[in-house]
Amino acid sequence: MKNIAFIINPVSGTQNKRKLPKMIEQLLDKEQWLSNIVFTERAGHATELAAQYARMGFDAVVAVGGDGTVNEVAQGLRDTNTALGILPMGSGNGFARHIGVPMRTQRAIEMLNRSEVVSADYGLAEDRLFVTTCGTGFDAVVAYKFAMAGSRGFLTYLKTIMQDLLSYKPQTYRLTDGNGLDIEHKAFLLTFANASQWGNEAYIAPKASIQDGLMDVCMLSSDALKAAPSLALRLFTKNIDKSTYMDTFRAAEITLVREHEEPFHIDGDPVKMPKDIHISMVKDGLKVLVERRL
Repeated sequence: MKNIAFIINPVSGTQNKRKLPKMIEQLLDKEQWLSNIVFTERAGHATELAAQYARMGFDAVVAVGGDGTVNEVAQGLRDTNTALGILPMGSGNGFARHIGVPMRTQRAIEMLNRSEVVSADYGLAEDRLFVTTCGTGFDAVVAYKFAMAGSRGFLTYLKTIMQDLLSYKPQTYRLTDGNGLDIEHKAFLLTFANASQWGNEAYIAPKASIQDGLMDVCMLSSDALKAAPSLALRLFTKNIDKSTYMDTFRAAEITLVREHEEPFHIDGDPVKMPKDIHISMVKDGLKVLVERRL
């Protein structure tokens, strides 16, 4: 018998979660798992709860929500032996999609009954953890506007993109690694990817791995709007890295130097960061529940 906790964010995504505890109790294998279910009450609460469960020696803690909820729970579980599980109920669910968690809640719960623990990397932007992506440029502007919107969901996200797409002014960025790398690049957006996608099957870094100790640094050219339709198609067909408008390389750590402070996002949530940001990877810093391999 293993101990598992479910931390439910009641305001993530668009789905009502009132009946979720009953569904968990019905579908979770009671011969395998002893469950504890709790709802968050404020921002940061999931991190506090996850850290508490880890100190109590729980085998797993499941983040029930979107990438923001996953991020908070991961913060509480990093560098512990308590595994992160996910019931994806957010707007994008990028990390859950990357590790193969089903999007249907019933199937995601059932997957926990046949799961195993694997080690995964996480990233740090200064001291802020990210599990999926972080970045600056247009996608960070969209993350900021989306957070301010009165509603959630993919349609709201798409509307936010269209409102700012033509008016955004690309910035020039400098990237160094302390080992001779020194790149200056004017970019429409700059993404540092641990996992392969932003969410909703939009693959910004199709070949990214959460187990190689490296981030994929993705720089989309400042004149990428010239090919916006084809780039959008490439984003959803897992080959944007092959576009002449995209430059990608891998690194264990990078220092990002910006012209000025502008929006920055971590796992899709806007955060305030200094003009210069040190970004690094922590290999095998998380334990994660995935579907058991045969």
